[in-house]
Amino acid sequence: MLILQLLASGIQTGVLYGLTAAGFALIFGATRVFHVAHGATFVLAGYAFVLGAQAGLPWPVSCLLALVVAIGFGLFMDAFVYRPIQRHEGAFFTVFVAAFGASLVVQNLIQFCVGRGSVSVSTPLTRASEILPGLYVAPVFWIAIGVAVALFALVTMFLDRTDAGVALRGLSENPELLRAFGLSSRRLSALAFGIGSAMTVPGAILTAATSGIEPAAGAHVVLISLAAAVVGGIGSLRGAALAGLLLGITENLIIAVLDTQWSEAAGFLVLFAFILFRPSGLFGQAVRR
Repeated sequence: MLILQLLASGIQTGVLYGLTAAGFALIFGATRVFHVAHGATFVLAGYAFVLGAQAGLPWPVSCLLALVVAIGFGLFMDAFVYRPIQRHEGAFFTVFVAAFGASLVVQNLIQFCVGRGSVSVSTPLTRASEILPGLYVAPVFWIAIGVAVALFALVTMFLDRTDAGVALRGLSENPELLRAFGLSSRRLSALAFGIGSAMTVPGAILTAATSGIEPAAGAHVVLISLAAAVVGGIGSLRGAALAGLLLGITENLIIAVLDTQWSEAAGFLVLFAFILFRPSGLFGQAVRR
C-alpha cells in the first residue's frame, strides 16, 4: 500500500503544482514576462491565509484574503515593476533581476515580521482517515483536486470562449493589432497577472493547512513552475498543468526507491530528459530547421 499512498500524495501535490505552473505559463504566454516573483505571490497568499485564520477570521474570509493579496501583488508587479521596465525597453535580464529582487524583498520582509520558521493552521479537513487497508486520505485531498480542476476548467473556458480571453492570448503575438481594435494592452496585461496570480492561491492554502508554509517556499514554487512550463511546452496552459501533475507524482513515487532527499531532484531529472529529447515539451511545436 506504500505505492498507493505515495501515488495519492503525488496526485494531490501534482494537481496544485499544475495549477500554479499554469498560472506562470499564462502570464508568460500573454506578456512574455518571466515572472520569477510568482513564488512570492504563492508565499504571500499562504501567509495571508494563515494570519487571517490565526486572527479568528472564518475560513472563507481567510481564503478570500489570500486571493486578494495574491491578485494585488501580481497587479503591483505588473504596474510598478515590469511595465516601467518595458516602457524603457528594458532587456529580458533586467526584468528577471527586478523580479528576483522583489522575491528577496518579500522573503526578507516576511522573515522580519513573523520569523523564518514554518507556520500552519490545523483543521479537521487535514486529518486523514483510512479508506483502504494502509491507504489514508484526508478530506482536503478531494477538495484540492476538485478546486484545482474546477479553476483550471474555468480559466481554460475563459481563454477559449470569451473575447477577452482570445485577446489575452493574442497580446504577446500582436499587441499593435489589439490596440488598433481599441483594446488596451495595459488592461489585458493586468488581467493576465490577476488570473495567473489567483491560480497560486489553492496550492498556497493547502500547503499552509497541511505541511506549513515558510518564507523561502517561493523558490521551490518558481522552480517547479518553470520546469512544468518547459516540460509542458512554453506558453501551453494544458501542457504546464499536465507536467505539474507529472512532476508531483514523480517527486512522491521516487521515495519508494530512493531517499526522500531525491524527491525534488527527480522532478528536474524529468526536466533535463525533456530538454535533451523533446525540447519543445509535451504540447509545444517542434522547431524545424
